[in-house]
Amino acid sequence: MTSRLIRSAALLVAIGVGCDARTEGPAAFADIARKKPDVTIVVTDSGLGGLSVAADLAVRLPASGIVRSARIVFVNAEPDVAFGYNDMKREADKVRVFDGVLAVMEARYKPDLILIACNTLSVVYPGTAHAKRGGTETVEIVGLGADLIRREIAAKPDATAFVFATKTTIESGAHKRLLVETGVPPDHVVGEACPRLAGAIERGSSSEETVAYVKKFVVEALEKKPAKGGPLVVSLNCTHYGYVKPLWEQAFAAAGYPGVKVLDPNSLMTDLVLREGGEKRFPKTAITVEAVSKVPIDEATRANLGSLLRTTSPETADALAHYRHEPTLFPAAVDPAAIIAR
Repeated sequence: MTSRLIRSAALLVAIGVGCDARTEGPAAFADIARKKPDVTIVVTDSGLGGLSVAADLAVRLPASGIVRSARIVFVNAEPDVAFGYNDMKREADKVRVFDGVLAVMEARYKPDLILIACNTLSVVYPGTAHAKRGGTETVEIVGLGADLIRREIAAKPDATAFVFATKTTIESGAHKRLLVETGVPPDHVVGEACPRLAGAIERGSSSEETVAYVKKFVVEALEKKPAKGGPLVVSLNCTHYGYVKPLWEQAFAAAGYPGVKVLDPNSLMTDLVLREGGEKRFPKTAITVEAVSKVPIDEATRANLGSLLRTTSPETADALAHYRHEPTLFPAAVDPAAIIAR
């Protein structure tokens, strides 16, 4: 099957650059969903933020009827309890480790679609052998998030967009580059890296630690605000950050910007699946949700995120509560000297 990267095809459609997203082969999900009654969708993240995408799929797919059943598998691609992708100094290590995750997904689940519900892994993905050789159709969230920002700025041409994301995502410049390519002035986009925030959210979404981090990063971002004035647009470009969207709104209000628009692209992945899936062919779509992780997920984290997920999707909350811990899920050896000390 031919891989269809969001940045190379579907993204071009999303941002209005004329390109037929189905020209790269017959394995597009749009074609598969019209021919197969039962599909498997793998959602992956460098942590647990992507569970929110799995939950959104679990809630919205049943009424669609685009397929008879959908097996949703969440694969936590976090490599080690001692370090994550943002702690790796070398891009080659990030690529190699994530390629190992992708190989396991392909071999074990034989997915019909892979959703990279992680901005960090989205910017790593193009360097992988999986991306270069072609495989299951793979959709990255970065392009969807950039298009959401672009549309908001198009409606408010004098706005400044604040992109909050992980260190890897911000250093890649991916969102800004995509926006500038579509005509957004460079000084209308401000990137703010938020190290350790994702982990804090997993430990406690309303904890003092999480609240303090959000306030800190909002203040730091505002210090970079250009002097041109105009409204603000805030984009949460790490899937974890949407779990605490009210904290961002509160932090901006406390800094003198009440009512700021906060964008969360997570639901756009389900939008794409439903759009590509075609017409309703069945009375409903039966769904199952599973979660697997190489690293252990402690009880407190499962309880914290589970409570957030349960309000949206009990099936996804249950999948997290009963996740499969597989220490040998994928290879993740990295030279300790190439790890940033925490």
